[in-house]
Amino acid sequence: MMRSSTLHMLRTFAFLCLVVFCQPGGRISAQNQDTQVIELTAKKYEYSPVPVHVKRGMKVQLKITATDHDHGFKIAAIPDGAAQSGTPGLVFASAQDCWQLKKGETTTIEFLAQTPGTYTFRCCHICGPGHRGMKGALIVD
Repeated sequence: MMRSSTLHMLRTFAFLCLVVFCQPGGRISAQNQDTQVIELTAKKYEYSPVPVHVKRGMKVQLKITATDHDHGFKIAAIPDGAAQSGTPGLVFASAQDCWQLKKGETTTIEFLAQTPGTYTFRCCHICGPGHRGMKGALIVD
């Protein structure tokens, strides 16, 4: 009897782990009520996946890995089209003008998504002839 209940508890625990940690699209991502984790790659003139959707009021961790060579990441704290003197819609744990993304390393950028809107991000480390077109969008729903 004891073995049966222990086995049942282990199966329940395994199921809950799958529900909590396996996200759609096959990516394993730690997400709980407080933090939304998004994994991105930066490679020759593109970020993937884009656009990125996050929920308003969530703490977000962007985990960005440059796969081919060094890149950069720049995003404004104010949503596209809003007055630049407005209240920041993204509140960063450590704000920077340009995060450096080193080849093969994962850079984590943390912020609180406060205001709905679209926030365009771009590469801020010259990476070749297609550098100016290396952009993406973060959408706070």
